[in-house]
Amino acid sequence: MSSPPAPPSTLAHALVIAPAAFLLFQIQPMAAKAILPWFGGAASVWIACLLFFQVGLLLGYLYAHGMIRFFRPGTQACIHSLLLLASLAVLPVNPSAGWKPLGGEDPTLRILGLLSISVGLPYVLLAATSPLLQAWYARAHPEGLPWRLFALSNVGSLLALVSYPVVVEPFLGLRHQMYVWSAAFGGFALLCGAVALKTARASTAAVAVLKEAEPASPKRFDRFLWVALSACASVLLMAVSCHLTQNVASVPFLWVLPLSLYLLTFILCFDSRIWYRRGTFVPMLFFCLGGMTLLLGPETEGVTLWLLLPVFSLGLFVCCMVCHGELALLRPHPAHLTSFYLCVATGGALGGLFVGILAPRLFSGYSELPLGLVACAALALIAIWRGPPEKLPRSLFRTAWGMAACAGVVGAVALGFQYRRLATSQRVMVRDFYGGLRVSDKFAKNGADNVRMLRHGIINHGEQFLDPARSLLPTSYYSPWSGAALALTRAPRPATQKVGVIGLGTGTLASYGRAGDEYRFYEISPLIIDLARTQFTYLADSPARIDVVLGDGRLALEGEESQQFDVLLVDAFAGDAIPTHLLTAEAFALYRGHLKPEGILAVHITNHFLDLAPVVATGAKAIGWNALQIEALPLEASFWRASTWVLILDRTGSIAPLKDFNLARSLVPDPGRRPWTDDYSNILGVLRSVMPAAGSSK
Repeated sequence: MSSPPAPPSTLAHALVIAPAAFLLFQIQPMAAKAILPWFGGAASVWIACLLFFQVGLLLGYLYAHGMIRFFRPGTQACIHSLLLLASLAVLPVNPSAGWKPLGGEDPTLRILGLLSISVGLPYVLLAATSPLLQAWYARAHPEGLPWRLFALSNVGSLLALVSYPVVVEPFLGLRHQMYVWSAAFGGFALLCGAVALKTARASTAAVAVLKEAEPASPKRFDRFLWVALSACASVLLMAVSCHLTQNVASVPFLWVLPLSLYLLTFILCFDSRIWYRRGTFVPMLFFCLGGMTLLLGPETEGVTLWLLLPVFSLGLFVCCMVCHGELALLRPHPAHLTSFYLCVATGGALGGLFVGILAPRLFSGYSELPLGLVACAALALIAIWRGPPEKLPRSLFRTAWGMAACAGVVGAVALGFQYRRLATSQRVMVRDFYGGLRVSDKFAKNGADNVRMLRHGIINHGEQFLDPARSLLPTSYYSPWSGAALALTRAPRPATQKVGVIGLGTGTLASYGRAGDEYRFYEISPLIIDLARTQFTYLADSPARIDVVLGDGRLALEGEESQQFDVLLVDAFAGDAIPTHLLTAEAFALYRGHLKPEGILAVHITNHFLDLAPVVATGAKAIGWNALQIEALPLEASFWRASTWVLILDRTGSIAPLKDFNLARSLVPDPGRRPWTDDYSNILGVLRSVMPAAGSSK
């Protein structure tokens, strides 16, 4: 009688699991970047993508669990290999332009459907590969440690995320990225199929032995903690990602940083128990919760990127170390491996559904992050009380438990205080897919300077005097010596002019309109349009004819005949986040097609974190026009803010002489700088080395 075939080695399993994880997480920023321009470059596009990827992971784990439970090893290998072969038919992955939105509706479901069609099957199969191979490995190597393979899979995922903004994005265009990924997936499918078939044949003989030695099923409360701890970490991941991308930029670098930290905690906690120590991380949890809570107030004046990024990154890392560390302490016998992974994936998907679907409909502000912080402290208490105790002195255990309790209380109190403060200081607080908006009144001692302000996150998006006699005065970034004003009031000024504006805000630019002028605004957020019409009067009081088009400005212009604008202003940057698709060479060519030959394109580039002038200069060069940067400095104690605009036109001589308090300079594009295109952009290349304080200005 012949002996059963030798199973593939640990190395063979590792050589399949690591590439699967790499491909699984490399496609995430790649697919998100591909569809980002179609949905206005909004930060929430990445959150919707994260939701899809969490649900896809759950489906993959559910598929793996069902395969292990209901099919024999040989059948499992055949089914998985056939599905991998079938998935090659959808390559190369390339999101269809037919899914572009038509208007300003909430695009969450459209994004989920688009990703399901374009990357759904390969993604689910990649997600299922790691738990499947770990289960086969556990059967073929009963003495082995499949959890080390889980840690290895997370190493592959982390490498994929770190390499994307550093290696892949700066050097490869999006189309080439998709082709390279598709080719790599094809190679992986063949390798995985070969290892799967060999493992299945060797695993069949071990099934009976495993069933005889199978331990008791995990307790229900343990399963609850598996789901809850995973869900809490998922909520914090998505909430921190949203917080950063709303106020910095919706770009791959800030997508992958939180996700990389999240994965790093998985790697450490499931590699060895030496990394997670309650005596270290529970006290750190207390301090990190306090630090993040302090930066979650309605105002964060003086906060720079170099403070915001480290505090929330460290806080996310510590919170996820606690969640995943406690999760690792509660992991079951390898016989229940796929059940454990299914619970973990369920928690991740529930967290994603809460942040991506429920929270925007339940809350008028961004409450999921403070709620996640409170939940993290509460779950840490429960898990420490319930989970396996460490060999710690009783006094230290009580101290750690008490500090976690204090963290939960402090977080809950801070959350309540924040809501109370917001409720009493805001006139309107609303939220949609494109961000959270707040309208508030600011009262001055003299009464004449009372203003109403619109804020998106921590960024002022415009204000208006409450005094009817001054209500049509332009304020904030649109002072009479700003780049926008120079473009609109240049000499010789046409008797009547047609003006296009991408981005509405409060409608301040309508204050420059005259009788006979036509102002056409493009705005993607229905809430912005509603607030501009109901809370501010610029649109209603302007002598010009006002039209407002709902939808992404670039997509709307692509669907229209040439508007022949005298001036086209691009001012659609929400918070400090930038829709990169508005700054590409293709976008500038589109703008030129909608301008008269002597028309002016004005681009607002005021930004705390990013120096966009070189990007605009190369964009102007791409269409053969000249660029002039206008720095408008505020007067002391005035209601005008510092602003930076770039005016792009065929001949700079048509600009009137600049006033003394303007800082103006011609922008000469760097010949070595690669222009941004729809296929390529590099946000790291324009990151400022010195950050001004964030807060009241853009």
